[in-house]
Amino acid sequence: MSAEELRLELDELRQLEGLAKRPRIQSLLANEIRNVEAKLAKATAPAPEPQAAASAPARPVLNYVTLGSFSWDQDNEKIRIYVFLEGVEQEKVETSFKPMSVDIKFHDVKGKNYRCAIPKLNKEIVPEKCKVVVKPTKVVVTLWKASKGNWLDLYFKEDKFKPSMDKEKDPMSGIMDLMKVNVFSWLTSSSFCDHSVTCCMHSPVQNMYEEGDEDMKRTIAKAWSDSRSGKTTDSLSGLR
Repeated sequence: MSAEELRLELDELRQLEGLAKRPRIQSLLANEIRNVEAKLAKATAPAPEPQAAASAPARPVLNYVTLGSFSWDQDNEKIRIYVFLEGVEQEKVETSFKPMSVDIKFHDVKGKNYRCAIPKLNKEIVPEKCKVVVKPTKVVVTLWKASKGNWLDLYFKEDKFKPSMDKEKDPMSGIMDLMKVNVFSWLTSSSFCDHSVTCCMHSPVQNMYEEGDEDMKRTIAKAWSDSRSGKTTDSLSGLR
């Protein structure tokens, strides 16, 4: 019932109380008036201010001792890592398995916290199948391989024999460098004719001279001229 309805009811009760003659009726009306007054006071009372939520205490920063020494073995489907650590409780082990990483934390082990992490694995694993089992003197971590096969190492390693591609390098620069070496070798060889650029029709540089544009012809001519005068400057820089 709203506060307005309570006020109307209270007014009517008071009117009835003024008309009542019998003591019993007057007593009943007086009791009901007190009840309605109590309800009206409660309905019109100001709402209490909400208490400010207590701020959660800051979580203490935990320090960990890194476990860098452990052993491991494997079969065709899984990897087993053996961490030799006593006093570990299963419920105090925190694990984070991802397709290419492992992070395991051991809390409150004889007053210390330990951590065993592999930031980048050699190959992918299946996180939802991986598990940690605590034993009296060691912890066994089982990693399930995403694809069957043998791992050469736990850690990912770059292939040193894989050629690196420089995105900013001009793919033609290697060819032009090789051409420069060949031209200089020809110009400085004992078989090079020193009379003119066009006299040695059998030379591969002669073919370059004949088939090249004006810039290439000028560059080769300058290289020929420099070789006769003994200059060692990079006369073929214009080819690049």
